[in-house]
Amino acid sequence: MILLKKGLIIDDDKLIQKDILINDGKIVEIEDEINVDATVYDCTNKVIFPGGIDVHVHLREPGFEYKETIKTGTLAAAKGGFTTIMSMPNLNPVPDTVENLKVQQEIIEKDAVVHVYPYCAFTKGEKGHELADLKELIPHVKAISDDGVGVNNLPLLLEGMKIAKENDIIIASHAEDALFKYAPAGEYVAVKREIEYVKEIGCKYHFCHMSTKESFEAIKKAQEEGYPITCEVAPHHMFLNEQMINGNPNFKMNPPLRSDENRLATIQALLDGTACMIASDHAPHSEEEKQRVYEKCPNGIIGIETMIPLIYTNLVKPGIATFKQMQEWFVENPSKVFDLPLNEIKVNAMANLCVLDIDTLREYKKEEILSKSFNSPFIGTKLYGWPILTICDGKVVYKMEA
Repeated sequence: MILLKKGLIIDDDKLIQKDILINDGKIVEIEDEINVDATVYDCTNKVIFPGGIDVHVHLREPGFEYKETIKTGTLAAAKGGFTTIMSMPNLNPVPDTVENLKVQQEIIEKDAVVHVYPYCAFTKGEKGHELADLKELIPHVKAISDDGVGVNNLPLLLEGMKIAKENDIIIASHAEDALFKYAPAGEYVAVKREIEYVKEIGCKYHFCHMSTKESFEAIKKAQEEGYPITCEVAPHHMFLNEQMINGNPNFKMNPPLRSDENRLATIQALLDGTACMIASDHAPHSEEEKQRVYEKCPNGIIGIETMIPLIYTNLVKPGIATFKQMQEWFVENPSKVFDLPLNEIKVNAMANLCVLDIDTLREYKKEEILSKSFNSPFIGTKLYGWPILTICDGKVVYKMEA
């Protein structure tokens, strides 16, 4: 048994002190005071938060284990306070058939320390020429995506959207027009085009890592018109801008960092509900790759370890957002949109939670990183709200060293 003593839990947007008892993987008691023989963790002045859900993680295995493995990626997730993640399909083999998907699923069953739900690819090999075996794959996954590349084969996109609609599954789009590519128009031209297809087909559609004012305006309008469209934002697009890049490869990602106007629009989209969730787009690369000159190094940064502290420090602590909103962004909305089990702090719920230290200002250091890669622009940043304990299905999967 595990006993969390004197922690603060979110109740109608207030923090109230409770003891929480965990046994056989479940929360069995939540009371003002519990005294039993158990492994006790002192949570005085710490916030006990439901385990986070990150719908956008690149685990790199199978195929690119030199960047990340399912073991190291899920350890990084646990360190970040996440007990459920969704793994992107830019792998080798690409999960474009049930057989290929199985390769990844077998490693997940063996090595993952948190819950992992893989995406299947939208097209064969993510090459945009031929649809993946969608009808066979859909019963085994929660969502479809060719993340990492935009689907610019429009007849194929339409065909896949019809299959998604018939099977009631969501598509997660890396919206990127082939002509404009990394420019802001590369994103919003594709977003506007894909919205028109959603209007025609009516399938559930989710836009990954949105970063431009024009994208948010188009998405908001479509949502107001009642179309089943959602989107996510990433912390790097909220708290960094293009002026900060300075040729530093750890600031190179896709979509790229944008103007400060777009950065502020990204925060506003989250606050006004246009974006209903935050996702890391955790994208590990080896140090050798990221030490190349800026133009020749790959896109992508790690982000799952720093996501909760960044949001707490920049939005919740200053009073711009509330704990309840943070819970919606990291837990409730990802669960609802992607039909994932909801992590809750209530009796009889599975014990998926993390404990956040909201009082201690700590610097994020390279040597503490649990990901196999170190490509973070936030190394050296001082933040509040670090997870000090993460529990998945009643097991401690991360404990901060004293």
